[in-house]
Amino acid sequence: MKRDNLRVLGFFSRSVGLGVLLSLLIWNTSEKIYAQNEYRIKVGGANVGVSDSSSAAGSGSVIEFEGESSDPGNADSLGTSYSTTEGSSSLSSTGRDYSMDLTGRIPEGVFAGPVELSGKNYIEAESAITDYVSGLQGSEISLSSVQGNTTTVTAGDLGLSWSDRDMINEALSLGKSGNIVARYKTLKDIEHDKRVFPLELSCNVGSVKAIVAAEGEKYNVAPVSPRVRRENGAFTVLQEGNTGYEIDEEASVERIMEEMQGFEGGNKTIELEVSVTEPRGTEEDFALMKDVLGTYHTSFSSSGADRSGNVRNGTKLINGTMLYPGDQFSVYNAVSPFTEENGYFLAGSYANGVVVESLGGGICQVSSTLYNAALRAELQIDERHNHSMIVTYVDLSSDAAISGTQKDFKFTNNLDDPIYIEGYTTDSKEVWFTIYGVEKRPANRTVEFESVEISRTEPEGVNIVADSSQPVGHITSQSAHTGYVGELWKIVKEDGVETERVQINKSTYRMTPKTVSVGTAADDAAISEMVRAAIASGDLDTVKGTIANLQAAARGEVVLPTPEEQAAAAAQLAAAQAQALAEAAAAQAAAENVEVPAE
Repeated sequence: MKRDNLRVLGFFSRSVGLGVLLSLLIWNTSEKIYAQNEYRIKVGGANVGVSDSSSAAGSGSVIEFEGESSDPGNADSLGTSYSTTEGSSSLSSTGRDYSMDLTGRIPEGVFAGPVELSGKNYIEAESAITDYVSGLQGSEISLSSVQGNTTTVTAGDLGLSWSDRDMINEALSLGKSGNIVARYKTLKDIEHDKRVFPLELSCNVGSVKAIVAAEGEKYNVAPVSPRVRRENGAFTVLQEGNTGYEIDEEASVERIMEEMQGFEGGNKTIELEVSVTEPRGTEEDFALMKDVLGTYHTSFSSSGADRSGNVRNGTKLINGTMLYPGDQFSVYNAVSPFTEENGYFLAGSYANGVVVESLGGGICQVSSTLYNAALRAELQIDERHNHSMIVTYVDLSSDAAISGTQKDFKFTNNLDDPIYIEGYTTDSKEVWFTIYGVEKRPANRTVEFESVEISRTEPEGVNIVADSSQPVGHITSQSAHTGYVGELWKIVKEDGVETERVQINKSTYRMTPKTVSVGTAADDAAISEMVRAAIASGDLDTVKGTIANLQAAARGEVVLPTPEEQAAAAAQLAAAQAQALAEAAAAQAAAENVEVPAE
């Protein structure tokens, strides 16, 4: 009977102990736990319940309970499951199962870095280390970067933490292997000489990257080359260059991660990796840039004031450009935007086969002149487009059109030295571009360019279009453009003898007939309709005759034909035109001895 009472008392004592342990694990894992047995604790899964020491789990009790962690990666959260067996000293995991010794004590003389672990169980040791690391997180870390600029953050901002829980299990296992003599000797050696485990700290790489990137945004400085101008045959420095500084983000992150691994507290300064880029272009470079590599000029003497203003403005915007080896130049980027604020006027330009008024009209003469200078300097041409219709200020296939970002003229300085672009206009309405650099081509070598006409298409007929914005009687015309296919060839000579002939481009220019715009706006819809009907005939004389009749009728001099009479006249005209076309086709077929099929 007495023995039975003791068993009941033991059962209730063990149950109370398990309840205390379970509460501490769930609500505050940093609390101290004193227990005589070892436990297996599992979060989630099947077979939820409690079994005593006689269960199949072996020595000790098994506690299984359900729960979900709000942070599955945190070993201290409710979602972590702990399991121990007698003598267990290793931390292992499969999914969310972990094994650890919750009841064993770490021998005297054991440290994790500066943190003493003597006499502590797993949870106490973990808590001690965590408290120590938390104390380090407030330490100030000064990041020194560009030109001595310093930003101070905390170790916590860098995400300082520790995660080597295996170290605690290794400390718990000390003195528990081998025979009794070996165990005793191990414990005495530790007590006498101490055993210090390295405390491996690390920073969060994402946090470090974000801080370093923010430093770059604040302190990076782009290099600025000196701004110069060529005057009286020499270069004058208008503005000195500036050195560039840029934080090397990858190398700086690596340095911070390395230096914080052995962090022991206190304020610390870390030098970030900074790359320095000196400004390009020196006085020595400028002194050597005295050779003319290529030059060209065109005339805009027939241009009106507005187009002339656009040519002068575009040339001014390009003048003084310095291109260092490898630099690419875009005419569009240099001369845009095409606005009044940027110095442009309304002037004629090509659009869909006709001439229209647009801001910046005439800028293509600027780009075409520069194109020819760049060809003669033998620079690398990256992008060039011909006009839709022929232009007269350069030879066939020697033009370079600009049309928004769809058509641009771009070239690259493919030489070993910098080049300088000088552009100016004269009072006699000429635009000049000269490219200066260091001439390294042989003196006996010359370069010429030849424009070759492959074919031409003469304009035929008249294109009559209605203009509803203008009143009846308003007529304007644009001249016809001959269509061409042309090629541009580069010819290289040495001592006057041709050694090389290379095709530079092949360009096609569309043929456009004479275009006549006829106003159709009128208060009387019938009058507008009569003009549109005349335009539909495609015959300019019919259009002019209709307008003359309308004007005479308005003066009371004639009576307008009825709609039926107008329709009959239009039909008669169409039939006559069709007959004329058929006769022309038959004549051509007879000349070529080809049968004309009957319709």
